[in-house]
Parts: sequence; structure tokens; C-alpha cells
Amino acid sequence: MKTIYLDNNATTQVDPLVFETIKPYFTELYGNPSSMHRFGGQVGVELKKARASVADLLHSLPEEILFTSCGSESDNTAIRSALTAQPKKRHIITTAVEHPAVLSFCKFLEKKEGYEVTYLGTDEHGRLDIEEYKAAIRPDTAIISIMWANNETGNIYPIEEMAKIAKDNGVLFHTDAVQAVGKVPIDLQKVPVDMLSLSGHKLHAPKGVGALFIRKRSPFRPFLIGGHQEGSRRAGTENTTGIIALGKACELALEHMDEENTHVRALRDKLENGLLATVPNSILNGDKDNRLPNTSNISFGYVEGEAILLMIDQVGIAASSGSACTSGSLEPSHVLRAMDVPFTFAHGSIRFSLSRFNTEEEIDFVLETIPPIIKNLRKLSPFSPDKQSLG
Repeated sequence: MKTIYLDNNATTQVDPLVFETIKPYFTELYGNPSSMHRFGGQVGVELKKARASVADLLHSLPEEILFTSCGSESDNTAIRSALTAQPKKRHIITTAVEHPAVLSFCKFLEKKEGYEVTYLGTDEHGRLDIEEYKAAIRPDTAIISIMWANNETGNIYPIEEMAKIAKDNGVLFHTDAVQAVGKVPIDLQKVPVDMLSLSGHKLHAPKGVGALFIRKRSPFRPFLIGGHQEGSRRAGTENTTGIIALGKACELALEHMDEENTHVRALRDKLENGLLATVPNSILNGDKDNRLPNTSNISFGYVEGEAILLMIDQVGIAASSGSACTSGSLEPSHVLRAMDVPFTFAHGSIRFSLSRFNTEEEIDFVLETIPPIIKNLRKLSPFSPDKQSLG
């Protein structure tokens, strides 16, 4: 049975061109890039090229790119660095809809280390209030961390405006851009963020590699202490295959940016419009007009999302009920709770996230398959107010 993979916000397949690029670095060109000899030095040259490729995608300088193990490490490093560099400032601003890599860390800092954290709320469409944001900034605010795009709804936030406001107030600004990088254009020459996180496995590179953009002259304190790797900003032998893969994936993302915003968007819209039209009591979660081109979060009222996922999995469709980092919880998504999505709909939320490897034939199959599954599940649902009319 073929798998129709619609969970690309959780992880993506490695692009075959990325895989072919890194194969020699496992068995032939396996030298340590920090070595003095030529065998290792040639790998170091490739790391330099990869750094330039990541910088090109972001419109930044190569020396502003720090390689990490993942988006979570990048997020934690950015926030911890800002706090360490400004020990007298004890206030953080973030949102109630961040990825757990930021949200859980902020809650840890609040509970264990006594920092004050302001969690910005959203409206029913998951949009932030700029006036609430402005009012939250204080003289002791050390860092503002707001995601570029939401991993569950796909909402894109006004990061350029928010970063400018932070700069005007002398506050460091970090954005978790893990979901946005490679899907929408990002120009860090125009957007004055101080730090930006990304993760390779969200844009068709392997798992286990990420990057943190650190703007030149921004204060920075290393998270890992030890060797001199990454300009003494992150100790540890470099993940050479992962870094080279990330560089290649960024090159390909730049090439395919138009495809993300035309072909992928068209498939997303076909899937979304088809499901909303054929499944009664279904609603779209998020900002319809300002989202990532690949993401659709739909709540199917009066059914459990876990039941939907189990049923569609049996016919080869892979989707999710939210962030892969919180999928073990039976509680409704914290993002949907922040948006005040009604309980009977929040529990039936499914996130579909596409990639350039999806096809129209796959979307046709999904549109044929999911409506009858929802219909059958509603017949069993104790929450359904009128099973006949809903069916």
C-alpha cells in the first residue's frame, strides 16, 4: 500500500538530490573538517559552501550562520544567549501558540529560574494583536521570541513589523522560522531580527541538523562550551553529512520557491476546499489569507482526531492532529485552545501539510476517502447533536 504523506510540517522526505550529494561523505570523504591535513580540509571546504548556501536562502552573511543539531537547540540557544548576555533583564515576551521548543523552555525559565514571561494571545483566527505586543515591552525585556509561521495552522506573523518595534525599543528579537524557511521568501537584509532558527528536516534535509542565524554584532553567548568549532560559538565535532545536506537542501529550496507558492498552494487549496465543501460541520482553523502555502488545519466537529488519524492511516494517508512534539497528549492543541476553538471541534482537528513531492492524484484519493470516514465516525460519536442530519 502506498503512503500518501501529508505530514510535512512534522518532517519531510530527504530530497533524492540531497541524498546523492552526501553519500560520499559517509564512506569516502569522512575526514574531520577541523583537522590540519588535506583529507579533512576538503570536508571543511564543503562546510564553508554549505554555510554560504544557507546564507543565500536567508539573504544573510555566511559568518552569521551557526550550525546546530535541530530547531529546538537553535531556539534554546538563542533565548539562553540573550538572557546570559543581559543578566539584569529578567523579562521575556513570546506567544501562547509557539512550538514547545520555545514555549516549554520559557515555562521552565519562569518556574525554575524566576524569569517573568508574557505570553501574547491570539484572536479566533490565530492572529496576534500588535497593540498588545507593543504594550508588553518593558525596560527589563531581555528577548522577544515569536515564530515566523505557526506549525499547526500555518499562520504567518508580521515578523518584520514586530522586529522593527523591538529594535526601536532596544530589545533583542528572535524568530523560530523552522516552518517558514524554504516555503516563503525570507530576506534578513530587510527584516531586522537578531536571531533566527531553522531545521533541516523541515526542508528535505535529514534529521539532526539545524542552524541559527545570529546577526553580526549581536551579543551572543555559546550554549555548548568546549572546542573551537563554529568559530568557538558551538563546541563539538561538526555533523558534516547533515551540514552538507542542509546546504544542498537550501539551494534546492531557493530553486523551488515558486513551486511552493503555486503548485503546492494549489494542491492545498484543492484539498481544503474539497473537504470543507463535502464534510458538514467542518471548519478551517487559522488565517485563511495569510498562511504557509502548504498547510491546512481543519476541525471536523463531533469526532475525535485520533480516530480520524487511525482510520485514514489504515488506507495509507498520513496526517497529524498537531505538532509532532505534542502528539502524545490527549488534550486539544494548545494552539487551538489559544484560539478558543470550540471543544467539540478542537478535538477533531487534523493538520494536512503538503510538499512539492505530493501529486494531484494523491489529493483526489484523499478527497474520495476522508468524507465517508468522517460520516461513519459520526454515527458512533456521542457528541453528535443529530447523527442523521450530520451524516
